[in-house]
Amino acid sequence: MQLDARELAGSLIGFDPLALGISPGALLTVDFTGFEGDAEAVSARAEAWLRRLPCPSLALTTTPARLAGFDLSVSNPAEVERIASAVAAHPVSTTILVQALRIIEGLSAQSALVVESLAFAALQQGEEFRDWLARLPASSREPAANATDGPPVLVDRKGAELDIVLNRPAARNEIDVTMRDALFEAFTVGAVDDGIERIHVRGLGDSFSIGGALSEFGHVKSGVSGHFIRTERLPARMLADHGAKYHFHLHGACVGAGLEIAAFGGTVTATPSTFLRLPETNMGLIPGAGGCVSITRRIGRQGAAWMMMTGARISARTALRWGLIDGIED
Repeated sequence: MQLDARELAGSLIGFDPLALGISPGALLTVDFTGFEGDAEAVSARAEAWLRRLPCPSLALTTTPARLAGFDLSVSNPAEVERIASAVAAHPVSTTILVQALRIIEGLSAQSALVVESLAFAALQQGEEFRDWLARLPASSREPAANATDGPPVLVDRKGAELDIVLNRPAARNEIDVTMRDALFEAFTVGAVDDGIERIHVRGLGDSFSIGGALSEFGHVKSGVSGHFIRTERLPARMLADHGAKYHFHLHGACVGAGLEIAAFGGTVTATPSTFLRLPETNMGLIPGAGGCVSITRRIGRQGAAWMMMTGARISARTALRWGLIDGIED
């Protein structure tokens, strides 16, 4: 559904969105390109109405500007088509994503993680995720070869500093249950030991982490069970309140859960060839390792929604410009 900004500036926001025929799974686009009034004032006045929408909202503007209340704001008409295609392909996950992000924006980190997990649990039971699982190649259902001896995470303390190293280079440090639990334990040390002042996190091999292990997706049959597991063992729970003393060193691929965790760091740096990506809505899900919280706090709700809905691959230079990382290092 497309509206002219003048309609939004009128009496439209006095009506419930559902009464206007705006349905779940749609996309509402408001065109500000020919609007001669105060776009920021109009969007601010409509903010509460926009947050009630049962679907994503997008503002098309003449210059890059993040108008309040909208889930996304773009200045390139081609981006409208890109977002529309994403919503059409995955109407459920993209809608639940923006609804969750609207709530998360105003919550504490720990409360926001609960909202993310509940939304993720709902999507675990959804048709979009089941359809993605059915299309998953047989090769991706097999656990990655583990050619590395030793624990999945190496932890080494030297005085007031702690080094945490993801130790599954043959699997490109994909985060399976074993690594998740090891990260939870390592981050717990960082949370409870006040003597640790600085924590460095790196990954061995050609990538920091390619995210969650695809071979384990769909193994938890109940959304409720998945939520309780995340409540007890989600690494982000032990990281979110202590991120200031973490320095994440990224290289190669930093995808999905790998990026979600790293974004909690007080300092995040990357090598020039690093790329970052959040592909979850293409799987019928949303980020479920804390990314709805950590990414939003770094680049804002609209930037997070764009990354998550498009699944676009972001370079280190773009990430630095946006504030997703804090520096580029060799």
